[in-house]
Amino acid sequence: MSGVTKVAVVTSDAGLEYDVDLPLIVDALRADGMDAQAVTWDADQGNWERFDLAVIRSTWDYAERHDEYLTWVDTAARATRLWNPAPVVHWNSDKRYLLKLGERGVPIVPTRILAPGEAIGEEAFDQADGVVVKPAVSAGARDTARYLPGRHADALGHARMLLEQGRTVMVQPYLPLVEEGERALVFVAGDFSHAIRKGPVLTEAGVIDNERVAHPGVTPYVPTDAELRAARAALAAVPPPGDLLFARVDLALGENRQPVVMELELVEPNLFLDTDPRGLERFVEAVAAESRRTRA
Repeated sequence: MSGVTKVAVVTSDAGLEYDVDLPLIVDALRADGMDAQAVTWDADQGNWERFDLAVIRSTWDYAERHDEYLTWVDTAARATRLWNPAPVVHWNSDKRYLLKLGERGVPIVPTRILAPGEAIGEEAFDQADGVVVKPAVSAGARDTARYLPGRHADALGHARMLLEQGRTVMVQPYLPLVEEGERALVFVAGDFSHAIRKGPVLTEAGVIDNERVAHPGVTPYVPTDAELRAARAALAAVPPPGDLLFARVDLALGENRQPVVMELELVEPNLFLDTDPRGLERFVEAVAAESRRTRA
């Protein structure tokens, strides 16, 4: 193999329009000597074998086209080196992975899963601080809402709506301390890179708002030792092949003020590369290192 490394930075139509990291990544990879281009995952002209690497970044419509997307993941992985790897994407694209993390001793938000056709235990909706109802396959808090204590019927109605659509549902207690900010810890090639804190997303109870800002009030953040331990525990629990080019671990504080994992983002997370002067450099270094392994 010779010549310049060809890298597909994989996105979507929405990513082309709204992903602020995307042009930064493409320009930085080109400056490092790679032939990088942004390509939508469903592009007819993809021809993934023409790329040495395909790095998933902002495929933000994957949840609405889940089966089609996973078929593309497998197709691309057969044609080129896909990061993150296809088995990781399959595992992480359904939020039921949270239960697997909990089984491995990772501190998570307590989570109840309701599957279509399954009897609904209404006790899951009776939580002191209310509940959050969301689909197990979702991105950007779509079709997600929180409900105040005493609004069991509304929360149950939301869950039934999703179940009637054939979707698996997650019910979680609302964590009041999330109002102090969600933490997002970014890892590149297995190493901690940087972190941000952002405001709460579900600010209005009882409302499904798919136009809400997914990351309000982003500011750089220095995580605590406990937060780093929780994030690393989550990454250590990823099943083989657990090799990760990028990862984002979203945390909130539980009632004892200890961090719990809200989500482990390994498919298409915003990495907030514009918030840390070294974040983009680390990402490019990791892609370059992988390109060298690929071409060795």
